[in-house]
Amino acid sequence: MAEVEKAANGVGQRLGPVSEKHRFDESALDRWMSANVDGYAGSLEVRQFAGGASNPTFLLTSGDHRYVLRKKPPGQLLQSAHQVDREYRVMKALGETGVPVPVMRGICDDPEVIGTSFYVMDFLEGRIFRDASLPGMSPDERAAIYDELNATLAKLHVVDWRAVGLEGFGKPGNYFERQVARWARQYRDAPLDPVPAMDQLIEELPDHIPDDDSVSIAHGDYRLENVMFHPTEPKLVAVLDWELSTIGHPLADLGYSGFLWHSHSPVWGSLDGVDLETSGIPTEAEWVEAYRRRTGRDEIVGWNFLLAFSVFRLASISHGVHARALAGITPTGEVGENGCPILAEQALELLHKGDAR
Repeated sequence: MAEVEKAANGVGQRLGPVSEKHRFDESALDRWMSANVDGYAGSLEVRQFAGGASNPTFLLTSGDHRYVLRKKPPGQLLQSAHQVDREYRVMKALGETGVPVPVMRGICDDPEVIGTSFYVMDFLEGRIFRDASLPGMSPDERAAIYDELNATLAKLHVVDWRAVGLEGFGKPGNYFERQVARWARQYRDAPLDPVPAMDQLIEELPDHIPDDDSVSIAHGDYRLENVMFHPTEPKLVAVLDWELSTIGHPLADLGYSGFLWHSHSPVWGSLDGVDLETSGIPTEAEWVEAYRRRTGRDEIVGWNFLLAFSVFRLASISHGVHARALAGITPTGEVGENGCPILAEQALELLHKGDAR
């Protein structure tokens, strides 16, 4: 069978007691739930999902009902990190749009309750596919899953973000200019040796930005692993992991999702070794064309830039992660290899390649 797992709103099903580091006053949470969550029945049981999430995540059980709680971690945090209020706000706003998201039940920004701000949403049961090649599935099943993934991205990008209350969620316009500057700054702020390919990208990317200043909700990390499917049907039931979401450019999400056809990292997602003619998984060109058709665009311009920008962003993130690992401030304490140089070289190749489609 395909590599799937029952999942609770984006976090694997490895459950255990609340860790010592993340313990909080469960009786205070019980009182808050009673006052703020409609239908809450008491008799609260709290367990923690292990690993993976930057924001500690918990399963709350109350009678026959299950909820998921996401909270900021304890301790001193970067100002722009762990913004659970943004996750809550965008999913709450999308609740009536047809874009599948969990039902939001409440948010608390008072650290006196359980130590940090948090929000509560309904638990969802379904499948998360960790292997983008979907091994063990039929071609028809794979085709249906990828088509649903594509259709949902298009659905997100046509949402009227102002009408759903996301005014101020991000700065509309000049998205790529601002993003290149932001990730260049993050790369340069890391106390590591320069990466020549990154410096070249920072110089060249602004000259390739397409003349298209479209604005939409941008998910920021849209790929197969960050959505949940129905337990038995090829139906997407929730888009998850909204930590990087903003008001941005829709084609940034499209380019990021399109990197799958170029990625060699099974951790991020890769189709290496997949026969696209027989697997049921669309080609890169088919993926882009399906999105273009669904969103009513005449064409998708600057595809090489969109891919290169996405990899540039991943390279900058990898550079920062490696710097923090060297400083001993990552959760696992593992250092590993800096993925930035390889990603930056790949981004340059994509930027200068002929039409990738």
